Amino acid sequence: MRPLLPFFALIAAVVGFNPIGLRAQDAPASPRPDRAQHHVFVLEKFRTESGPTLPQARVVYGTYGHLNAARDNAILLPSHYMADHHGYEWLIGPGKALDTAKVFLVATELFGNGHSSSPSNTPEPFHGPRFPVMTIRDNVEAGHQLLAQDLKITHLRAIIGFSMGAQQAFQWAVSYPAFADRIVATSGTAKTYPHGIVRLEGQIAALTADAAFKDGDYTAPPTKGIEAFATVWTAWLYSQEWWRRELWKADSKPGTTFEQVLHEYRTNFIPGGDANDLILQMRTWEANNVGNTPGFGGDVEKALRSIKTPIMYMPSETDLYFPLTDARYEAAFIPGVLLKPIPSLWGHTAGAAPNPVDAKFLNDNIRNFLAPKRR
Repeated sequence: MRPLLPFFALIAAVVGFNPIGLRAQDAPASPRPDRAQHHVFVLEKFRTESGPTLPQARVVYGTYGHLNAARDNAILLPSHYMADHHGYEWLIGPGKALDTAKVFLVATELFGNGHSSSPSNTPEPFHGPRFPVMTIRDNVEAGHQLLAQDLKITHLRAIIGFSMGAQQAFQWAVSYPAFADRIVATSGTAKTYPHGIVRLEGQIAALTADAAFKDGDYTAPPTKGIEAFATVWTAWLYSQEWWRRELWKADSKPGTTFEQVLHEYRTNFIPGGDANDLILQMRTWEANNVGNTPGFGGDVEKALRSIKTPIMYMPSETDLYFPLTDARYEAAFIPGVLLKPIPSLWGHTAGAAPNPVDAKFLNDNIRNFLAPKRR
């Protein structure tokens, strides 16, 4: 049985990224502008919001298309949970919202995904469970330095983010209110509310209950814990009606049973995912709150009111991670926001085009939102 969900299938697809820190101009040319070139940006002495300073912080990223001479045709695509920089290819290419003949795309990877600096790939004293908690603001600050220093980009046409990418998009709007012309946020909120923290804590508890976890200093993968984590996560991924209608059959071989589907998710949810990396990104998710940006005193409503960039906010109508009610609450404070719920039964995944209907809805609306407005 093949993986059921495109954006999670992409998590394991790290195709030939260079591990030694190439600048953009050092990478080999890509034969097609809708295929990624792979890069690593290294930040020296990167001070994290939680306090520790990493001697070197690496950000893996991919680029699509070509940066024009004016350096003003760039769009940022910040990645989502444990994803690599291929996670937005449902938007990229002929007939899709992002035409790489016209725009230059920068797709960054979150700290903790196993390729950018993470618990699994950082030497002591920050290896494994000693890696500092990274916030969404840490990721945005690193992305800002990447754009300014590595690519010499000082303004973006747009920022488009799904899930934890949407969290980053909202943070960009608050931290750098004039940096982008447009922002699109799908299946994600500007703050993680208590119910979301409870869910994430349940998943962390399931993972760490495995005796093999050894407080993060495991010598072999805590397989039972990772499988328990994956099972809990899967329960929240889609809507209840998605499961009742057995919509997983649309992407499965004939004769596939529910038991086989559940087994696939339990044992192959994030192939090769490291336990400490999984936990680190959940901690990043939990801590998300644009209200904690300096100057707002923890007040998410005040931070949202400060946003000046036009935003299209696209929650999934059936998202159990980021409920539509949370999006409606936040949208009430964002000046000029366009709230465009995704009418889908695919739960959280609807924001990453898991089926042709959702893909069309997303591409059509994002294309229209980004199009130059006629006067």
